[in-house]
Amino acid sequence: MPLSYSRRWPMRQLIAASSVILLVACAEKPTAADAQPLPVTPAAPVITTSAVSTDMPTIQPAQSFSEWQANFRVQALNAGVSPQVFDNAFAGVTPDMSVIKADRSQPEFSRPVWEYLDGALSPLRVRNGQRLLEQNAELLTRIEQRYGVDRQALVSVWGMESNFGSFQGNKSVIRSLATLAYEGRRPEFAQSQLIAALKIIQEGDITAEKMLGSWAGAMGQTQFIPTTYETHAVDFDGDGRRDIWNSSADALASTAHYLQSSGWKQGQPWGFEVQLPTGFDYALADGSVRKSVSEWQKLGVTLPAGAQAPTGTQELSATLLLPAGYRGPAFLVLDNFRAILRYNNSSSYALAVGLLSQRFNGGGTILGDWPKDDLPLSRSERIELQTLLTQRNYDAGNPDGIIGANTRKAIRSAQQAFGWPADGYPSHKLLERLRSQ
Repeated sequence: MPLSYSRRWPMRQLIAASSVILLVACAEKPTAADAQPLPVTPAAPVITTSAVSTDMPTIQPAQSFSEWQANFRVQALNAGVSPQVFDNAFAGVTPDMSVIKADRSQPEFSRPVWEYLDGALSPLRVRNGQRLLEQNAELLTRIEQRYGVDRQALVSVWGMESNFGSFQGNKSVIRSLATLAYEGRRPEFAQSQLIAALKIIQEGDITAEKMLGSWAGAMGQTQFIPTTYETHAVDFDGDGRRDIWNSSADALASTAHYLQSSGWKQGQPWGFEVQLPTGFDYALADGSVRKSVSEWQKLGVTLPAGAQAPTGTQELSATLLLPAGYRGPAFLVLDNFRAILRYNNSSSYALAVGLLSQRFNGGGTILGDWPKDDLPLSRSERIELQTLLTQRNYDAGNPDGIIGANTRKAIRSAQQAFGWPADGYPSHKLLERLRSQ
């Protein structure tokens, strides 16, 4: 899902190296396919979210929607949108209160990474992906030859984003983006997406009525936001239109085009599971720390018993990922993992895509144990943790509940002061220790 909003579908941007180790507990980004329950064996636990009023929110902007629309029309026309396209697209459009509610909602609880992966790697999704790999073999061969992106990865993204095209979102992209541009938290971004959406309509790829997607404006079988569509969508089936809604060929080739531009290396793995030695310096598990696989091995990083390192990886640049802290499984992740992160800036998502692509061929099994006795901190607990860290002179930055680089650095400093493994992971143990001080 080429990113948008801090949404369920985040905004597509090139990502700083430090983002590789975004903590799963705080960075889970549900995809369009997550909105459609998949049969899972065993059934995935119910996700708990903060209590939100069922009443639709009220809005009190400084201007009416019609006034905003008139002003935005001038901006769109100056950007090259024709008056007819604008007026047709906005005919009868009013703010969508459900979009505002979704934009304002912030879940209190996140699924642990192991529960997220249970849903993402469901047996049904694996079987459907295997079937589609076989059915689309000729198409995927041509896409691989053109863009150099492995077919298993493309089908994995397809499955994660829309359950292989079966759930793409059913909201009007124009109405959703207009609502967010009028009232949302990031109006400038929404306006840029809205202008791009209008240009897509103007170019004849789709009509306004058929331009459907997520509440945040992500579209099609692989959930592109409009600006990403403009730069990377392709007409691979040769019908004269870039149709990521109805043409699997266009959707998959467009995704390959984007991953190619994000640095995908054909034939290379996304990463692999490793084991860390006793006394390992867990502060090295940071997105800004890159070493070759052979350098990690010199530090005592080994493969699980019975596992073999992918061939040709010894000198590849790798980052150490601990998605559940030092007590959980560890992974060395490579350039292709970073390319997936550019598609969706969540380590849980990138891990799921990588593992699902391997499941299609019978792999993708994690051998390490998850620390299931330590659930992720809730949003309010993360805010409390940040506040307490700063009060104890560990600068965690703005207490917003997002575990970013500043907070991870503060956590490591506190962990080191306590003589604990400095993995930068926000745990209940750390929160309780800070509370007791």
